[in-house]
Amino acid sequence: MFPYLALISLVAFAAGIQNSHNKFSIPAATPLIFNISLIGAAWLVAPTLEIPVMALAWGVLLAGFLQLLFQIAPLASIKKIPVPRIDFANPGVKKFFILIMPAILAGGIAQINLLVDTIFASLLETGSPTWLYVSDRLIQFPMGIFAIAIGTVLLPGLSRSYVQKNTQAFRLQLENSFKLVFFLAIPSVIGLAIFANPLLATIFQRGAFLWIDVEKSSLSLVGFAFGLPFFMAMKVLVPAFFSRQDTKTPMIIAFVSLLLNVILNYLLAFQFQYGHLGLAIASSVAAFISVTILSILLKNEGLISFAGVFSLFSSKVLISSLALVSFLVFYNTHFNFELLSQLQRLFHLSIAVVSSMLVYFGMSYLLGIRAKDFR
Repeated sequence: MFPYLALISLVAFAAGIQNSHNKFSIPAATPLIFNISLIGAAWLVAPTLEIPVMALAWGVLLAGFLQLLFQIAPLASIKKIPVPRIDFANPGVKKFFILIMPAILAGGIAQINLLVDTIFASLLETGSPTWLYVSDRLIQFPMGIFAIAIGTVLLPGLSRSYVQKNTQAFRLQLENSFKLVFFLAIPSVIGLAIFANPLLATIFQRGAFLWIDVEKSSLSLVGFAFGLPFFMAMKVLVPAFFSRQDTKTPMIIAFVSLLLNVILNYLLAFQFQYGHLGLAIASSVAAFISVTILSILLKNEGLISFAGVFSLFSSKVLISSLALVSFLVFYNTHFNFELLSQLQRLFHLSIAVVSSMLVYFGMSYLLGIRAKDFR
């Protein structure tokens, strides 16, 4: 599996080139190859091997090669296939390393944060690392579907506006992206918080993962859910700094977040006896403070005002959210997911998800929220 690191790095490089040319569909679809490769390896190859798990390792390596090959045609279409050449005298190389090092450290701190949470969880009640992990997986779903996608599309546009010294366009793109994140994060929080048990039971409850594990995991899921808007906002605010070639500020904020998370982990999990719930709350609080600091810095530079969020738009989102809360509470009281079969859970959860989308987005449409509000 080790060569996969080099392969996926080249894939990310290819995706960055395409994104800078406003080509997003191929990079967005590329992870599907990884999933298909793993599923195929587990389904077709694993049963034939003496050590079945080796099939997954080979599946990962195959996925790396396929993902990289998948980038050749789109790169050729924009005539940007990279040709390796060693030239340390190029001034762009020195500038690249100056900018990339703080960005690497900032990204590494996020992984260290996760490691710290896992270490703290291992010192708690048996099962805490698993409860924390599965709840984090559900938080990552709206993060990946919405926030990361918005941030990926936003970065090239902000960079272009910065180079052209078009501050008005920069501010408009950033504010509209923030509004869109706000619009999508609120229903995600509501769904994850109110429907925590049904979601966890349907997706994870099988084998050694019992209903008590569902209930324990739901605690940390709710703790993470209330920090979700801030986790998502980070994916929009950080590109506002990267696009201006400022990678030091996000790195410093990431260090502050790490330190704060460690302190809060200890206080909430051990001193106040909140256990793994305290770890989730600590992450949410740290994210809130990070977003607050980044927002203040951008506001002081006149690059964001939040006027679009805290306006009539917010009232419309609030009304739509209340409609969604009413529906989910009503629906949740009519079904006991602990007693349902797996097929029944899947059916009722699918009905709830589709109906929730219709309620929230339908009410938003009736109140006048349109796609143009985010452009």
